[in-house]
Amino acid sequence: METEILSRIQFAANISFHILFPTISIALVWFLSYFKIRHDISGHPVWMRIYRFWVKIFALTFAVGVVSGITMSFQFGTNWPGFMETVGNIAGPLLGYEVLTAFFLEASFLGVMLFGIGRVANWVHTASTLLVAFGTSMSAFWILSLNSWMHTPQGYEMIDGVAHAVDWWAIIFNPSLPYRLTHMLLASGLTAAFLISGISAYRILRGDNKLGPRLALKTGVTVAAVLIPIQIFVGDLHGLNTLEHQPQKIAAVEAVWHTEQGAPLVLFAWPDEKTQENLYSIEIPKLASLILTHDLNGEIKGLNEFVGDHPPVKPLFFGFRIMVAIGTLMLLVSWVAAWFVWRRDFVPAWALKVLVAMTFSGWLATLAGWYVTEIGRQPWLVTGILKTSDAVTQIPASNVGMSLAMYLIVYAVLLFFYLQTIFYMSRKSVLVEEFDLEKLQSEERQSEQDEEKNDEKNSKAGGVDA
Repeated sequence: METEILSRIQFAANISFHILFPTISIALVWFLSYFKIRHDISGHPVWMRIYRFWVKIFALTFAVGVVSGITMSFQFGTNWPGFMETVGNIAGPLLGYEVLTAFFLEASFLGVMLFGIGRVANWVHTASTLLVAFGTSMSAFWILSLNSWMHTPQGYEMIDGVAHAVDWWAIIFNPSLPYRLTHMLLASGLTAAFLISGISAYRILRGDNKLGPRLALKTGVTVAAVLIPIQIFVGDLHGLNTLEHQPQKIAAVEAVWHTEQGAPLVLFAWPDEKTQENLYSIEIPKLASLILTHDLNGEIKGLNEFVGDHPPVKPLFFGFRIMVAIGTLMLLVSWVAAWFVWRRDFVPAWALKVLVAMTFSGWLATLAGWYVTEIGRQPWLVTGILKTSDAVTQIPASNVGMSLAMYLIVYAVLLFFYLQTIFYMSRKSVLVEEFDLEKLQSEERQSEQDEEKNDEKNSKAGGVDA
């Protein structure tokens, strides 16, 4: 293989592995904030039990995410030196802002969050959890600001082939950022919600009938049921924004080969780029135009208008449909599960097994959507500024292939042990005894009464001695 192809595969492997963990941690820490606040308000120890269990998973996820993220920066200098040479004046500060703001909050308060229970004031620990949650979201903001700018660049000028910032406000808040950021944060929320639901269902199936996993399950499926319709709405807005700024991507997603009015929605086909037609096509007439233009006879530009300047069709066509299929399944599963937990306060075994199977469905949907987004930018690395072929390294393909193989082996091992650890922690939690709140309160009252009696005895004894 050529150096460019191998470098692209390597970067895709790195980003695919890395994105799995921030997708969980960004939203999971907000769930932790909710659990902690519920404990602070109610005083019920079950919420702290839930917090303690999920904070361990968050710590593991956060650690793997940080480590895998470090390797991403290496590739800017090794595999893609042309990137920083051309747009480093913009990419560098945005990455720096992420470190100065988001990572500062995470690094400063993560220790208090993980190890401060019982060592600092309760309000300090709660505030630390909230600040870490805010920090993870800020990290997503800066990273997606840069990524969105690479798709829809503005606020810059080119001087001697190098991009220079002219308007930082325009750079940061570029046209696709609001939609991409919202879409990603919702994806994170859904990923964490299905993770919590799936692991809680797994614990229940293993015989863990304590209140903790049942409350966590209820929280997870409720959040998922609420977020998925919002995600569908935001996805539609994101699609309209993409149609405006990247029509060639939409044309590839919908496999529209020639500009047409009243374009059909292709449910399934085998796009043939040689003949520029869809084989074995199953279509719904005019529906693509209705969805994308809100007009049955709306015009959608075809790939024929972007000769040599459009992404490959098959990855986008199938990637998008995989994302939609998984999203639809998540909608059905979350609504059914939410109906059971709210109307019956009981989830049957078959539904629990479905939730376990859907534990990491958010990962699959996120990866499919991410591939559509990033491959859809090709042949550009930064749209209209830098082509992928112009930024790639000149090192031999054999060297890239060797490092790629090493990355894949390490990532496979790490992912295996990550999953094993999560399910091991879940099985161990089954053996933990349940808190009996009434018993605890009774014991506390009895202890207080005993202390009062001892104080009275000591007081009387002191009086006699005097």
